[in-house]
Amino acid sequence: MKKRLSRIWWALTALILFAPSWVLAAGGGGAPVVIVADTRKLDGIMAWWANMYNESHLEFMILTVLIIPTVGVIFGILADIVMSWIGIDLKSRELAEH
Repeated sequence: MKKRLSRIWWALTALILFAPSWVLAAGGGGAPVVIVADTRKLDGIMAWWANMYNESHLEFMILTVLIIPTVGVIFGILADIVMSWIGIDLKSRELAEH
């Protein structure tokens, strides 16, 4: 039984990997998809962010990659400050597992 399941999985994998495109794709060549952000009801920083996405995906990607870790570090520092205010000391922690 185990051998039969193995053969079935290998056959399905081969079918997916080696199947011609007409098996996996429906229809012929379609119109290219244009992905844009709707900026009609946005203002301020949200409009700027959406316009940057629409104009340059590279600049949007670079700024996103820089902003996400920066915000994570800021939130981590703020969480550390708040925890120290409420009495949770993470700097002198003894391992409770040992």
